[in-house]
Amino acid sequence: MTSFDTPAALPLAQRGTQLLRTALGPFVALVLVVGVFAVADNLQEDGGHFATLKNAQNVFVHSATVAVAALGMTMIIISGGIDLSAGTTMALCAIVLAWFLREGYPPSVAVTAGLGTGCLAGFVNGTLISLLRVVPFIVTLGTMTIYLGLGKMISHSTMVRPLPAQIPAWMHELLSPRVQQEWMVFPPGVWLLLALAVTVSAMLRYTVFGRHVFAIGSNESTARLCGIHVPFTRIAVYTIAGFFVGVAGLYQFARLTIGDPTSGTGKELPVIAAVVIGGGSLSGGRGSIVGTLTGALIMQVISSGCTSLKQPNHIQEIIVGVIIVAAVTIDQIRQRRLAP
Repeated sequence: MTSFDTPAALPLAQRGTQLLRTALGPFVALVLVVGVFAVADNLQEDGGHFATLKNAQNVFVHSATVAVAALGMTMIIISGGIDLSAGTTMALCAIVLAWFLREGYPPSVAVTAGLGTGCLAGFVNGTLISLLRVVPFIVTLGTMTIYLGLGKMISHSTMVRPLPAQIPAWMHELLSPRVQQEWMVFPPGVWLLLALAVTVSAMLRYTVFGRHVFAIGSNESTARLCGIHVPFTRIAVYTIAGFFVGVAGLYQFARLTIGDPTSGTGKELPVIAAVVIGGGSLSGGRGSIVGTLTGALIMQVISSGCTSLKQPNHIQEIIVGVIIVAAVTIDQIRQRRLAP
């Protein structure tokens, strides 16, 4: 395998085949997980509630926040990076949005401020990584606590709670499982997630920028020799990823209707896990949006299934952990086979 034998560098037909293979494994795993929990639920005396439209709506709604943040994380991991600050940035964006609403600003200004905060945080991460030439793990580990501190400073270490009248109706409906228009099936936030996923997938597959993202993740030194501006690409990737974290902050606020500085602590773990379970390689150079969405759904299906079977949370956490280890192990085996 040469340095640029990545999905973005192959001819279109081969590129589609390789991306399909990347997403096929997680999709098969999702079908198996759904099937196992559906059968187990039907065997219960009071079962039969898992394989229903209502439960499917709940699964999509509860996975949307992680999934939308994971869209940006997919780009970061494909480029060979990582972002440990995603969780605290998500909470910071929700706090900024809530603060602007509480102070009487229009919802459009509040949402713009929240999304802008995410973009700015991503820009800072990308700039520090590029200028300091420090590994992304260390930089984002530091900014993770910085953004947590900023959130506490803005909120004075308490919850930012706008008045009910200050929160527009569309925010309440964004991720409400009770869909106002039955023909929509899922709430607007889920459809927005799918639209953003299609956009990012198309960008990674068909644009020059997408080829550059895969290239620097596959082999950064070769990418530099080929004339790719690696620092600019990396900063752009982290900034775009920050936008998606900002959207996740909006989703979080829509569900909680408050800005909580501690609500994002640990949220980066399921976001990264969604990408890894979905076939993304922590070594860089490989990943897919379809796989990431599938990974987010797998985790939420496990959570929903364990709840239906009345299993404690630690069972769910063990299952997810086993799947993550299995996904990383499969990736490492694949890397060894491709190594010269």
